[in-house]
Amino acid sequence: MGSFIRFLPLILVIALGVVLYRGLSLNPQDMPSALVGKTMPAFALKTLKDNGQVVTQVDLLGDIVLVNVWATWCPTCKYEHPYLVDIAKDPQVKLYGLNYKDDRAAAQQWLKNYDDPYVFSIFDEEGTLGLDLGVYGAPETFVIDHHGIIRKRFAGAIDTRVWRREFEPLIAQLVEEKNQGK
Repeated sequence: MGSFIRFLPLILVIALGVVLYRGLSLNPQDMPSALVGKTMPAFALKTLKDNGQVVTQVDLLGDIVLVNVWATWCPTCKYEHPYLVDIAKDPQVKLYGLNYKDDRAAAQQWLKNYDDPYVFSIFDEEGTLGLDLGVYGAPETFVIDHHGIIRKRFAGAIDTRVWRREFEPLIAQLVEEKNQGK
């Protein structure tokens, strides 16, 4: 029994190493979302630019929509932003922002400095909509079909490579479904 107790710390370190190695091998962009296949959660929040304008999930219906979660405190959002400006030029999708747990004035200045790709940005100062969406942090992007159903959640920055691999095939599928009246 005495020799087992001497090896117990070594066994615990090896077990912890195995658990940590497993965690490092996971892709954080593959985090599942319980909302994929379900409707956009109900919300009523003000827009970033106009403190008097309230928007709801109904304002996102009818088009293929990308909801991009962003914040001024997020360095990866700054990297992603020029790609979003290009994506916003695509007539097949509407790009909406979800300004997450941010300062209104700082976020408004950000969009003035770096160009505003969004139809509008929802101002989620307290993070309530982010919580309902299961947001872990920024940036994250949700693809919502023309019926208001969340079809994809992507955690991380979008760039040209990610757009082509992760989003273009789904957007093409959703455009085809919309054209067929599905």
